[in-house]
Amino acid sequence: MDSGRGMFCPFCGKHMTSLTRFCFACGRCLEFLKDVDQTETLEKPGTSRQPDTVQNNPCPSYKQFMEYRSSKSQERQSFNYGPKGKYKPKERKHVQINVGLMGPHGTDGTDLKPLRGKTLPLFTDPEIAAPDLLKQAVQKLRTFNKDMPEGPYVLLYPDCSEVVHVPGSESSFKLAEYKKEIGKAYSRITFFICLEKHYKREYDTSDSDSEIVITTRSRAELNRADTLVFEPQNQSTPKYKLEDERDAPGQSSTIQPGQIVISDAEDLDAPETNPEKTSFYSKYTDLYSPNVEQEDEEPVVVNVKNFQHTAREETDIALSDIVANLSLPIDHKKVSRFNISRANVWDGAVRGFKRTTYSETCDMLVKFTDDTGVLEKGIDTGGPRREFLTLLMKHLKGRPIFDGPEGHRFLVYNANAVREEHYYLAGKMIAVSVVHGGPGPHFLSEDLVHYLAGQPSFHATNNLITDEEIGKALQEIENAASLDALRECMMRHSTMLQTAGCLRHVATVDEKKQIVSDYLQWYIIDRNSSVIDRFRDGLSTLEFLTALQQHPTLLAPVLCHSERRLTAFELECLFKPDLSPSGSRSLKGSQTTAYWADYLLDCEESHAAVSVEDVLMFATGLSSLPPSGLEPLPQIEFLDDSAFPISNTCSNSLRLPLLDSYTLFKSQMDFGIQNSPGFGCF
Repeated sequence: MDSGRGMFCPFCGKHMTSLTRFCFACGRCLEFLKDVDQTETLEKPGTSRQPDTVQNNPCPSYKQFMEYRSSKSQERQSFNYGPKGKYKPKERKHVQINVGLMGPHGTDGTDLKPLRGKTLPLFTDPEIAAPDLLKQAVQKLRTFNKDMPEGPYVLLYPDCSEVVHVPGSESSFKLAEYKKEIGKAYSRITFFICLEKHYKREYDTSDSDSEIVITTRSRAELNRADTLVFEPQNQSTPKYKLEDERDAPGQSSTIQPGQIVISDAEDLDAPETNPEKTSFYSKYTDLYSPNVEQEDEEPVVVNVKNFQHTAREETDIALSDIVANLSLPIDHKKVSRFNISRANVWDGAVRGFKRTTYSETCDMLVKFTDDTGVLEKGIDTGGPRREFLTLLMKHLKGRPIFDGPEGHRFLVYNANAVREEHYYLAGKMIAVSVVHGGPGPHFLSEDLVHYLAGQPSFHATNNLITDEEIGKALQEIENAASLDALRECMMRHSTMLQTAGCLRHVATVDEKKQIVSDYLQWYIIDRNSSVIDRFRDGLSTLEFLTALQQHPTLLAPVLCHSERRLTAFELECLFKPDLSPSGSRSLKGSQTTAYWADYLLDCEESHAAVSVEDVLMFATGLSSLPPSGLEPLPQIEFLDDSAFPISNTCSNSLRLPLLDSYTLFKSQMDFGIQNSPGFGCF
């Protein structure tokens, strides 16, 4: 073999100018190449047997070697999926929607209405079809509702139409396509299931051939209830107002613009007179009933279609329903005990929440002690708990963990509170209060609540700063009239701005607003992020934080301050009098009802010794209407053996004295409410 020609190592393919004993690249022995002109076979350990015709083909070419190595590499890669499953198909992530139950509603049972407290989250595939979604919804709801009857069930949209096609098209239903059409997040999509016999009964009740717009009565009720401030769930609700306004039998039913009409073949007999319906509530529904335009004569059917999958969903989700879903894990057969002194509500609350046996999933048993340390008489079936939670929210507002003006409080760092875990306890107390039927705090800053809810909006002002020096410095920056004045003001307060990371070069005077906003963001949120995180952990109790993030529009007002106050009219409509059928007692009861309405007006106009909130506190243990609603519904009874009012906060009943004059009634009411420190003490 000519050693002067170019050669390649048969093992690694390295080019060599001359044949050497070893390859200087891979170190393999190349001595067998010197004797390729010989006919004997050379064997080397770890190498393949050399062919007998090495003389005709002394050495493979470099091109052949590279082709062979490339083919072997491809062969190895065909059996290798990589450490992270490079070639494995990706799994689709499941999304969260909501499913609920619909049941018959109304006197004839032909209307469908979502059942309160029966809506649950469901995790499913976004590409799921209607039949599979129906199976998963039935399985989910049956897991948490053992009393569900056997099917078959029908999957419905919120407007009670069956889920078969994507609305507005003929294509088969797909969850992803439906979400794309309505433009809402998956977590805000709600479907309902209903027994097939109830669903068919609803659409089989109409015998008329006339052209009408058909909808469920629940939809009409919701339209009527849009302007109502409060809707008690008893026989004085607006649904009976709707029945009163129907046409008499034999008369044709006219449809007005924007009005949703039930079938004109429906039984239109006037309802029987109910003694519990009071005149003031009738006037209330007459005054606040929806305004129907009379200009056109044809029905506007487009209004119903526009609201079927957008506004209808918002109407279906009520604040009380959200709280009812959050309260499902509470076991009312077990209790966590609280021994509270009104002189120090916070201390008793901290002891109760820190007790090792305490569980937020247990009901609360609260016992108060009076000023002398004697245990107050009264069995807690709701009233003492509501009063305790009301007092707790009032005392929580003044704790040193909060700063800021009245009604716009935000969290601040306090070393002692961090050691005592007061931030976590404060968040937990708020979540427990709302879910267990108590009030919300109604004093947190909107910017803090938006931050907790995951919303990016931040609109704080200098009024939130309680430190006079810092507030004055920010006001000077905000009032700078020129660029030079702004720069000079920033240099004068450079230490303050540098601490917050807001000291920077400014090119225009308009940047002053951003500088102030950045400092406020740091002052309220960023510098207190560690304690806000602990407060957030406490709010996660009973999934309240999750609900806040999913429904910020409904739950944020529960935490934030509102300028709107309870009115005498709302309280008058809330408490329903229990009048006697006839006789002198009935006449006195009617007269006392008028005294009661006038007394509430005096309380609202500050002409009485107490406020409207004090009256509600006396009767229910709450100073404001709770997010969960009042249960049982408040009621007024009458007393002829006592000159002072008596209340039972557990049953939400208020007993009014039957007196001869309004002046005497007012003075006795003031005295009774002001001198009612606890349960069993009148």
